[in-house]
Amino acid sequence: MRRALALVAGAVSAFFAFYTIRLLVVTSFLTRTRAGGGGAFVGAIVFPLLTLFCAWIAVRFWRSTPTVADQPAHQ
Repeated sequence: MRRALALVAGAVSAFFAFYTIRLLVVTSFLTRTRAGGGGAFVGAIVFPLLTLFCAWIAVRFWRSTPTVADQPAHQ
């Protein structure tokens, strides 16, 4: 179960990494934002933080020791 959660967190991290790169490319590294486009600056801070946070969670779940719930049932 923990490995599945690690994969999901890793996928979310990859999404935010992609979206950070996309944001920087579309706005020419934040030099060309629309009028009232202050959200791009917020995204430039929040998206990388979310990338790092989700990657940290993915690594923690992947490397954690299995619990009783993660072990297969004995038959």
